Amino acid sequence: MDRRKSIQTLILGAGASALAFHGCKTEDRTPNEEIIASEDTKYFGRTPKELERIEKLKAEQTFNEHEMETIAALSVVILPPKEPHGGPIEAEVPELIEFMSKDIPEMAPTLLGGLMWLDHKSNREFGTEFKLASLEQQKQICDEICWHDTEVPIDDQPLEIQFFALMRNLTVTGYYTSKVGIADLGYKGNMPNVWDGVPQEVLDKHGMAYDPEWIAKCVDQSKRGVIAEWDEKGNLLT
Repeated sequence: MDRRKSIQTLILGAGASALAFHGCKTEDRTPNEEIIASEDTKYFGRTPKELERIEKLKAEQTFNEHEMETIAALSVVILPPKEPHGGPIEAEVPELIEFMSKDIPEMAPTLLGGLMWLDHKSNREFGTEFKLASLEQQKQICDEICWHDTEVPIDDQPLEIQFFALMRNLTVTGYYTSKVGIADLGYKGNMPNVWDGVPQEVLDKHGMAYDPEWIAKCVDQSKRGVIAEWDEKGNLLT
């Protein structure tokens, strides 16, 4: 199994957590439903305060052009692109890392220091910046920092080790939570199926049968998009 398949298996095998949403109202607060941003914004589901913070963060910049190019190069080494969906660049992983460095500013020193380390290491060993080194040279550098002693807390590891671990986590998370990465996993989400009722042999076995009027209303696939309506006595109308 190659590295990419291993990552996919780990992600698909991880349990999904359920999120419960509920509205609340106090004397000095507006109900959640009233402060959710409208659908015509590109941040649907954000509160006005969250929108304001996002716009403020977008206006800031952690990395310069060279650093962004280095992040892009490293992300491709960590998770090579694959047809037909592409890789971290198509998933806009570098842009996500830029945003996360501002959203969680504690990440910035490790990321900036690690990028400097990469270029220093590459220049010293190969006479060129990391982003301009060959893929094999880039892999050689990464092979030196991609493993760490699990008995030692990550915060006590050398900067370059902390940097690579953080970049790997951001790259994989960014990719597999993007439209591109989800397509790569083949995950389609909840999909409506087609139900034709209980099989006839099962009905016969238990001496049961459908009411023709009921089956015409419930199992007619031409009406699967029609919303059911009921009368006051609970009888199905359509």
